[in-house]
Amino acid sequence: MSKQIVIFCDFDGTITEKDNIIDIMRTFVPEEQWKPIVDDIFAKKTSLRTGVYALFQLIPSIRRKEVTDFVLNRARIREGFGDFVNYCHEQNIQLLVTSNGIDFFIHPILAPYAEKINRIYCNQSDFSGENVEIIYPRPCDEHCDVDCGMCKTTIIRGYDSNRYFKIVIGDSITDLEGAKIADAVIARDYLADTCEELGIDYQAFANFNDCIKALATFITRTEVTQ
Repeated sequence: MSKQIVIFCDFDGTITEKDNIIDIMRTFVPEEQWKPIVDDIFAKKTSLRTGVYALFQLIPSIRRKEVTDFVLNRARIREGFGDFVNYCHEQNIQLLVTSNGIDFFIHPILAPYAEKINRIYCNQSDFSGENVEIIYPRPCDEHCDVDCGMCKTTIIRGYDSNRYFKIVIGDSITDLEGAKIADAVIARDYLADTCEELGIDYQAFANFNDCIKALATFITRTEVTQ
């Protein structure tokens, strides 16, 4: 039985060239407030859910438009992403965006591609209070105790391994647990380095043209029905 390829693609630092959350913090919050939280996330002293929530609590809700405009004007899509989206669509590959980023900037940035993306999973924002609050609609299931916030492994496990060949594309700590259970990994930056350390097989990418080349080999391997 042939398997259909399904991709779980990160957003910040993967689809975009930079991590938008870090860019927001560097611009709107003093470094001495946000950097210790980020350091604790990467040191695994603070969970992703707790850390991201704490970061956005540092921003007053009244600055919503200012922050949103900043991200939309600053974010740069990684080279080849449009061709990558078209390739997935043409090859009957399911493309899911799975991100611990936030809806108020992810949906507008991805709007030109949304028609050919099967689904976008991300965290939600609430600007009704004094400071920005993050809402987590996709918590960890009983198989994950990492306290991810937006749990990528829960989403990945929702796809039957007998039917799907599951590929994680990412760059950061938010993609690591998913990489451990995926059938294949396409990685850069922190994720690539950590895969090296842990002995997780992966293909490196600098842009989405590299991802297209990697997918071509996976299509051959899995004999996906076109």
